[in-house]
Amino acid sequence: MNHIKDNLAQVELQINQACEQAGREQTTVQLLAVSKTKPAEQVEQAYHAGQRAFGENYLQEAVEKIQQLTHLDDLIWHFIGPIQSNKTRQIAQHFDWVQSVDRAKIITRLNEQRAEHNNPLNICLQVNISGEESKSGIQVNELAQLAQLVHESPHLTLRGLMAIPEKGNAEQSFSQMQQLFEQLQAQYSSVDTLSMGMSDDLAQAINNGSTMVRIGTAIFGARQ
Repeated sequence: MNHIKDNLAQVELQINQACEQAGREQTTVQLLAVSKTKPAEQVEQAYHAGQRAFGENYLQEAVEKIQQLTHLDDLIWHFIGPIQSNKTRQIAQHFDWVQSVDRAKIITRLNEQRAEHNNPLNICLQVNISGEESKSGIQVNELAQLAQLVHESPHLTLRGLMAIPEKGNAEQSFSQMQQLFEQLQAQYSSVDTLSMGMSDDLAQAINNGSTMVRIGTAIFGARQ
């Protein structure tokens, strides 16, 4: 228990220091604890240390954890992995946020499959900002059309953008993402989230306007 609590405190300290260096309020950056491959017990330990938002990449593993932890009713679950169209129903049923939306078909299916009685599903469009073939995400020229589609979907709320920049070229990518985010904010009042930055480039991301950093290993230890 203590090592997760201590690790969370250390990451929060790093976020606070990065905010200070960037001249930003500490409350403007949220920590998403990436709990993929980690057992439900460790998520619960992080919860009792004050963490509420958790990111998962693998659907079946995530759904099992979500079902095991239903007694913690204020957990916020983010799906951050690649989305196969045959998996959208479960994502729409179990998650609060989807950060890895990258095509119109996925938007349509999530909207249709989100239950009427649930709050709208929070959506971030994933941008392949460095144009890497190995990465998911939309091209910049697709952003306007897909943002409009999310905005017009009654069971979805457009919250912002997510990106995983190319290693070694993060500064330029972060800067471009900040520009895209500010343009989107000017168009849609619901947009408030720029999800970028991980353990290695957290400070750089925050300096370029990130509002949510995704941290896994530094909290939970190396992946199994």
